[in-house]
This record gives sequence, C-alpha cells and structure tokens, in this order.
Amino acid sequence: MNPKSHLIESLIGLGATMLIAAGLGWYMLNEPTRIVSAQEDVLAVQLDEAMTLYAENCAVCHGLNGEGIGATPALNNPALVTMPFEEIQKTIARGRYQTAMPAWSLLDGGPLSDYQIDELVLLIQYGDWTETGDRVVNLGLAPLVPFTTEADPALLEQVGALSDGATLQTAVQLFAASCVSCHGADGLGTSIAPALNDEDTRAKTADELTRTLTYGNTGTLMAGWSNTLTPEEISALITLIQRWQDVPLGTIPAPNVPIPTTEESIALGSQLFTTNCSRCHGPEGQGTPRAPSLNVQSFFVDKTDQAIQQIITNGVPGTAMPTWGDRMTEAEIQAIVGFIRQWEATAPEVATLTRPSGGPPWRNNSTATTQTTLFGLLPVPATTQNFTGHAAGNTQTSTLLDWRILLLIGILLASAFTLISKGLSSLARLKR
Repeated sequence: MNPKSHLIESLIGLGATMLIAAGLGWYMLNEPTRIVSAQEDVLAVQLDEAMTLYAENCAVCHGLNGEGIGATPALNNPALVTMPFEEIQKTIARGRYQTAMPAWSLLDGGPLSDYQIDELVLLIQYGDWTETGDRVVNLGLAPLVPFTTEADPALLEQVGALSDGATLQTAVQLFAASCVSCHGADGLGTSIAPALNDEDTRAKTADELTRTLTYGNTGTLMAGWSNTLTPEEISALITLIQRWQDVPLGTIPAPNVPIPTTEESIALGSQLFTTNCSRCHGPEGQGTPRAPSLNVQSFFVDKTDQAIQQIITNGVPGTAMPTWGDRMTEAEIQAIVGFIRQWEATAPEVATLTRPSGGPPWRNNSTATTQTTLFGLLPVPATTQNFTGHAAGNTQTSTLLDWRILLLIGILLASAFTLISKGLSSLARLKR
C-alpha cells in the first residue's frame, strides 16, 4: 500500500474517531439537563390533568383553592408539601376512618386509578393553587356554598333574652361561622347537608348529637369537629339544635355568595351574552322595549348572583324571558352571571333603552334566502341558517361551488378545448 494513502486513511479515521468522541461527550454533558427538562414536561402534563381531577372530585369538600371548607382540612398546607408521598397517596386511595374522607382507589371501590391518585399527590406537593382555583371556576365546578354569615344583630339580642341566652348566642355565632356552609340559613338544610332545625334532629339525645359533632358521620360529608371546636362550643351547638324552635327565624340569614370568575369565564360570559341575550337586553345590558335593563343600579340592589342564575336558568313565567337551563350548562350560565355582575361598579342610576334589532335569539332556524349568480349567468340559491347554541351562535352557509358545478365547468372547458382543437386542425388542412 502506498505510504501516503495509508497516512491519509489514518488521519481520516482519527478525525472520525475524534468527532464521535466529541459528540458523545457533548451528549453526556447535556443529558442531565435533558432529563430534567423531560421530567418538567411530564410533571406539567400530570399537574394539568390533576387540576381537572381536583375540580371534578375534590373541590366540593376542600374548596376552590384547596383552602378547606368547615372541618374539612386544607390541602394548600405547607406541611403537606414535605409529607412523604406514600402517606398522602394512601390517604387518598383508602380514605380516612371516621371522617368524611372516602376511599378513592378503584381497588377500594372508588373512581380513581393509581395513576390519577399519584397525579393528585403531585398537585398537593407541586401544584399552583391559584391556577387550580381558576380551573375549578372555568369548569363551572366552584363550590357555591355560603361559607360564613353574620347573625342578625336585633334578633341575636332577642336570643340573649331567652333562658340560657348567652349560650344560645354563642351557638348562633358559631353556627353562622362554621356550619351554615353546609346546613344552610337557620339550619334549614341545603342540597349537600340535611336540616338541623327540625323535629327529627331535636328528638335525638344529647349524647347522639355530641358524638356526631365530635367524630363526624362516616359515609357523609359530615366531618368531626373535635380538632376545630372545644367541648364547650360543641355543647353550645347541641343546646341550639335542641332549642331551635325558640330562636327567631332569620337570626342566621343566608349570605350573599358571589360567583367566582376568571378572565376566561368573563370572556365566555361576554360571548354568550352577545349571542343569546343582547338582542333583548341590549349590547351593553341597557335594556330594550322588549326586555328590562340589566346594566342599572336598581337591578343589582336586591339581586344576588344566585338569584340572577336562577332567573336565567328557569326564566320568568308570563314574560318573554325563556328558560335557558335546558340549553346551557350550569358553567355557561354562571359565566353570564359573572359577566353581568362586572357592570355593577359603573352601572348608571337610570337606564337608557336601546331599540332591538331582529327577533329573539331563542327562535332557532330562522332562514333568509338570497339569490347569487354563477359568473353573472346562472342563478344559484344560497340559504343561510343561524343556530343559537349553548356556547355561541354558529352560521352555516350553503357551498356555492359544489362538485356538480365544478363538474359542469370541467365539461364546458373540455368541450371548448375539443372545439378549438378541431378548428385548428381544419384551418391547417385548408392551408395545405
């Protein structure tokens, strides 16, 4: 072999080896960073899925932002961040005995897989609770229960005049601060907890009531209050339950609970209002001869968010206000309520009505027919239908150039090409 050729081959091999070594070295140096980046991407996906799981399964007890409701513990607790992963996992999977915490694992009769439970643990230890709260609101799953209220001062004074009035006053204030969230105003119950102000509950013994308040009621949302209330406070609440017939109705009123909003929910509410409500109530809620003003101080004076939601959901019998609960989801109706509520800060004292245009938005399938022409020669009917749906109005327009018209154009062009070809052939024969 030529020594010169051998030298060149050796140099090429050495260069290739150096390139491979450099590439491997670069890969080894960047591998830790790549692994961390990949782990962060996976964690982001898991946290995103966990926020939806939390909204669907946990927010009703643990609150919008994991703050806890009543005796249900908070999850946005720094102590849980450093707790061993397996302990939190076990609590979610198997529940907690003699508390309102059920078992969530599929193996224990719950609805969640091991992977989903792991995602919830990651949310507790690494998640953003503000972002989680936004997800709960945007999905329309915010727990709209009244957390606290204040006793009516005049009626509370009357309670103080009863026998053992001081104990009853203490109990009324405790109930307003801790129990109204589930058991409702004056203890008359809500959709998530039974009434305590009724004959059946009063018929129970003090020991039964004390045991339930202290340890909770397994299999229900009723948690034990022994870690939150003192024995004296529990005893005062037992006195209230047994003597509720002596307490004036209205002593513990229902509080106003604003529907929580986010930028996304406000944007959705604006879109829904424009599509479904503005034709009757005006583009900015000013009202029209067809429907009253919403963007005026008098509308907001005595209407809570729950009242507005009920009006939209059930309509107003005897008026042009239809029922929207059968064509919108609860989340969509809440989004409209949140959008309307933002007008309150700048709402005028007197409304200026606008003139309505078009028909009511709930009259679906309104059809308008126009005439279009194809190249100015062939008339083609074009029909446009407007559909008002749950989220927004959709417009469907018939396609002008469908396959039949394209086929016709192709035939015309082919015929024209054939005629031109024949004409040119004839002209060529004449010239010969």
